[in-house]
Amino acid sequence: MEKINETSVTEFFLKGLSGYPRLEIIFFVLILVMYVVILLGNGILILISILDPHLHTPMYFFLSNLSFLDICYTSTSIPPTLVSFLSQRKTISFSGCTVQMFLGLAMGTTECVLLAMMAFDRYVAICNPLRYPIIMSKIVYVQMAAGSWAAGGVNSVVQTILVVQLPFCRNNVINHFSCEILAVMKLACADISGNEFIMLVATTVFTLTPLLLIVVSYTLIISSILKIHSAEGRSKAFSTCSAHLTVVIIFYGTILFMYMKPKSKPSLNSDKLQTTDKLISMFYGVMTPMMNPLIYSLRNKDVKEAVKLLGRKIFSK
Repeated sequence: MEKINETSVTEFFLKGLSGYPRLEIIFFVLILVMYVVILLGNGILILISILDPHLHTPMYFFLSNLSFLDICYTSTSIPPTLVSFLSQRKTISFSGCTVQMFLGLAMGTTECVLLAMMAFDRYVAICNPLRYPIIMSKIVYVQMAAGSWAAGGVNSVVQTILVVQLPFCRNNVINHFSCEILAVMKLACADISGNEFIMLVATTVFTLTPLLLIVVSYTLIISSILKIHSAEGRSKAFSTCSAHLTVVIIFYGTILFMYMKPKSKPSLNSDKLQTTDKLISMFYGVMTPMMNPLIYSLRNKDVKEAVKLLGRKIFSK
């Protein structure tokens, strides 16, 4: 008998909150409100970073990239999820699922690397302030941001291609709100150990290595801050990196919570436990992009002043 390598699955069924119609309405309203906040908050941060000359610095360039990234990341997953909440049809085509996998993984990887670049920027600003303009010149920080996007693209292209080449035979039910790459990979009717190994390597390179760089950067930053004699000087130095550190803790803290918590064992309540896990995953994808502009605006005087100035310009017209 000849082996059939062609993919027989043409679409996937996204289970989401199927079986919980009341919850779908509640979460439709909740997620829609949060999505609007994400668009407004991150959009304003991008706008003031472009319009205010005082914010034409490496830190705010990285921040505007992070805001644009958050808009792209949420726009690949939230609109289809909102539509599925109101629609009886909860399927997605194979090609549509491929695009969703690629964009989701690309944005996630880019954010990990970009946060590490921002940590390095804060390290140079605090530990080598006199050399900061030379080390973090425009060409350098633009290349650092471009490298972050390129890393996300390369990682996503490789992993998405490897998943798409897998044969999918019968089971086409994805127990998630969107085409999360690991959930799709597990539906393949073939050995996926090679894919899992490549994913492990990619996670180490693009997630854990940036985390290590962040930890090293902040260890050196804290060490440098503690050497400052005046309390006012220490407070001022720490305020320049506290917003970024808060974002990093929320981002990586949620990842660690999701992937390191004990797996629920099959039981009478296993369906409810799986639904809870899916909701936690969904809120991770929404809460972090929503919190980023709030954290940077509340903890940063420059951003608050720029927002006030923008508000005066808009309402004075």
